[in-house]
Amino acid sequence: MRLERLTHNKIKIFLTFDDLLDRGLTKDDLWKDTFKVHQLFRDMIEEASEELGFEVNGSIAVEVYSLPAQGMVVIVTNEGDYDDIEEEFADDYIEMQVTLDESDDIFYEFQTFEDVIQLAHRLHAVGCLDGTLYSYQGRFYLHVPDEPPIPLDNFVALLAEFGSPATITIHRVQEYGKRLIERRAIEQLVRYFRAN
Repeated sequence: MRLERLTHNKIKIFLTFDDLLDRGLTKDDLWKDTFKVHQLFRDMIEEASEELGFEVNGSIAVEVYSLPAQGMVVIVTNEGDYDDIEEEFADDYIEMQVTLDESDDIFYEFQTFEDVIQLAHRLHAVGCLDGTLYSYQGRFYLHVPDEPPIPLDNFVALLAEFGSPATITIHRVQEYGKRLIERRAIEQLVRYFRAN
């Protein structure tokens, strides 16, 4: 589980499917209102409190985005009333509004442009030519819109050698980032950056 503070009252949590399995949950369980799911959210809030100083005061809004073969991005917004802190914690009750969304996007983040180039050569070798490349806040993002030419698990494993699943939504990168290569990014990267 990776935690990141977005604003004073909003955090982002990235859960891999292994994180869910460790807690005895599957991706499908998150769509249900069960004790295990509530416990998962409580654990996430507790960890965010310890690591980021994120305090919950009353109600929270939870947005869950499922990413294929990558994991889940959870955005938690504290909507609580700061005047009622002691009363809320005395009840040991957190009111949650949960929004669930599933994305078929394969969207990965890379630390360096060299990582993207190396990946492009590997993807090109297995027949993947398409994709869109973005930059945002000093990082690079690759969106692969189509079905991969190899099994999804193998494809994601290949991506994971060079980057990590983006814990930011593609919509944010499209709106605030810079589109470097709009179409057939893999093919163009291989053409312009020959392997040594």
